[in-house]
Amino acid sequence: MTDPAMPPEPDAAARKKAARSRFLALSLFRLSGALILVFGLAIAMQKFGWVTGQKARIMGVIIATVGFIQMVLVPRLLLRAWVTPPQP
Repeated sequence: MTDPAMPPEPDAAARKKAARSRFLALSLFRLSGALILVFGLAIAMQKFGWVTGQKARIMGVIIATVGFIQMVLVPRLLLRAWVTPPQP
C-alpha cells in the first residue's frame, strides 16, 4: 500500500534528464561568471578607452568580484539545493 502523501518516484529517464539540465545550468553559471570576472579585470586594468580613472578601477573590481562569486559560490549553492536524496 502506498502513502498518498508521498509523491511517486520519478523514473530513471526523468532523473537523467533532470541531472543533465542541472549540469548544463551549473556549467553556464560557471562560464558566465568567468566571463564577467575577465571583463571586470579588463575594466580594472583600464583596457577600454571608455573607462579611465580611479572610479573605473573600483567599478572593475566590483564587477570582477561579482563574477568570482557567480563562478564559485552560486554553483555550490545550487548544487546544495538540488541534491538528490539517496535511493533506497
